[in-house]
Amino acid sequence: MSTPVDDALDPLLRERSHLASSRAALRAMREDVESLDIRDVTANWVNAAALAHQIDERVKALADLGGTPLFFGRLDYLPAPGDQGAQGTPGTEGAQEADGERFYIGRRHVHDSMGDPMVIDWRAPVSQPFYRASRKDPMDVGLRRRFGYTGGDLTAYEDERLSDPAEAERTSKLLQREIERPRVGPMRDIVATIQPEQDEIVRSALGGTVCVQGGPGTGKTAVGLHRVAYLLYAHRERLARTGTLVIGPNRSFLHYIEQVLPALGELAVRQATVDDLVAHVEVRGTDGAAAAVVKGDARMAEVLRRAVRAQVTMPAEAVVVVRGSRRWRVPAYEVEEIVRELLARGLRHGAAREALPQRIAHAVLVQMERSGEAPDDRVQDAVARDRAVKAAVKAVWPPVDPAKLVLRLLGDAEFLAAHAEGILDADEQRTILWERPARSVRSAVWSAADAVLVDEAADLVSRTPSLGHVVLDEAQDLSPMQYRAVGRRCTTGSATILGDLAQGTTPWATRSWAEALAHLGKPEGVIEELTAGFRVPTDVIAYASRLLAHIAPGLTPVASIRENPGLFEVRAVSGMEDVVAACEESLRREGSVGLIAADGRVAELGALLAAAGVPYVSPGEETTAESRLTLVPASLAKGLEYDYVVLDEPGAVVDGEPDERTGLRRLYVALTRAVSGLTVTHGGPLPVQLG
Repeated sequence: MSTPVDDALDPLLRERSHLASSRAALRAMREDVESLDIRDVTANWVNAAALAHQIDERVKALADLGGTPLFFGRLDYLPAPGDQGAQGTPGTEGAQEADGERFYIGRRHVHDSMGDPMVIDWRAPVSQPFYRASRKDPMDVGLRRRFGYTGGDLTAYEDERLSDPAEAERTSKLLQREIERPRVGPMRDIVATIQPEQDEIVRSALGGTVCVQGGPGTGKTAVGLHRVAYLLYAHRERLARTGTLVIGPNRSFLHYIEQVLPALGELAVRQATVDDLVAHVEVRGTDGAAAAVVKGDARMAEVLRRAVRAQVTMPAEAVVVVRGSRRWRVPAYEVEEIVRELLARGLRHGAAREALPQRIAHAVLVQMERSGEAPDDRVQDAVARDRAVKAAVKAVWPPVDPAKLVLRLLGDAEFLAAHAEGILDADEQRTILWERPARSVRSAVWSAADAVLVDEAADLVSRTPSLGHVVLDEAQDLSPMQYRAVGRRCTTGSATILGDLAQGTTPWATRSWAEALAHLGKPEGVIEELTAGFRVPTDVIAYASRLLAHIAPGLTPVASIRENPGLFEVRAVSGMEDVVAACEESLRREGSVGLIAADGRVAELGALLAAAGVPYVSPGEETTAESRLTLVPASLAKGLEYDYVVLDEPGAVVDGEPDERTGLRRLYVALTRAVSGLTVTHGGPLPVQLG
């Protein structure tokens, strides 16, 4: 244990000293791992390679991210009754009795050379009061201290004396400052600013599925990522076996969030889009809205099930197996009984096809035993491999290629009609049929919705492996069939679903979270709602919320907790040159800038920016101190955030979508990407829904 230091001497100096000591201790921990000699502890080269990999991963996990605060808070617990106000010293992680003890809360556990903790992992149970303690329920905390940083340097602190009735409750200035701190580059973690309602979701049990409805700036994405980090901490061995996956709407979004989990000490979480999951075929085409809606409808699952099952036919003749001088005959009716039994069990097509030869062989062995022979398992396996049995299986239960099945379904009107009867009407069938049937899987011009159908068919043939936990972000834009594709990846695990119904910008956007959970296969999932806004300034969210009555009337508007109303201006302009000028004004301020425009206007705006000598990047590309402007098509704005946003021509954003409601939802997304300021520029009239 380290010696207590009186905060009154020089509190800031003391905290800086503890930070320096903690960083030194972390370096020592890393050096200890790097110096391990494994030559005498491994039996062979395979074990040596495995152990070397584990050590390498441990070294990476112990990296000290210089620009990231090692700890961001401190808890001083009240002394136990009878204790004469002992000044606390760092205690043990997870200690049950924290009388008078002091804990520094940070991104990972750090201990000194004696093994005594200097920083406690934010995920440890003893850290929970940092997020949950309040004046109503101080949880034995006498003082909660938050730290302010500039870069990696500790520059300020702020205290809350939760058990002092004389101290008035107030909003944390450091918390506000951290939320409003200018940012350049990818998303940063918000572990220092997590609020009680968010922490409850982060720490909810692994076995349960949670669906989080959260408006813009409520921190739902960060909550989902921190939940992954927490679950990996609390259930590391189990999730190491079963795996975790974060699913985002597009590559730009995944690039934006990819540094959050490493900053929290987690390096091995896979990230993907839904398109990545179902990449059985090369997607080179797009569907019209009507076709995409039908293909994404959950009814297509039954159409596919029928089509797969129709590949099974009843036997027309007996199976005759010749062994030596004996002939063993399994009548057609007996083979049919076996086939019908396998169909009734609802096995995957591939699993049942593998079981069928063994079942036929068993019928042969029964006859052998009745005749006085004593066959064993080796004989049954040999019979199952017999040429006659193989031929019968091929005729009755042929293999199914999922892509070829979907190819025929979408290209053959009669085949589709036979399996969609009573499910899809004639107009719906015509809508999804290809105008020109493809000759092969390779030559077909597959769409993203087609790939999801192939994935469904593939699961009907062979079960999709399940992961331990899946986080699905921006879920409101998924079709029912896409939800099924995600659900297949966590049939034996759990999920965290994140989204905002008001930001659904596809024709098949989610209508309710209960419906989404049912398609996912998790109808028992708990739905939570976040309504406190941390990111979007008050004036900006109030302006954007004018659209809610038209796009999602049942949702609770986000209430910003920000005291700073933010910079907000609606500016009439005479041309795109004025939009470039607005970007240059925003770039004079510190932080990142996003220029969001209707997709059809992006190319022209990019040319004008280049002509004006204003450097910019596209979504997914790393911003730098020299290039802080990102030119964002409205279709890719979802999930992104910038200190300052210039929104070009709201009317064009609305008109760029197939219908007004979808257009207004796209506009709602674009209006809510700003952290510190929003400038709306328009040459044409504003949408009337903005008032």
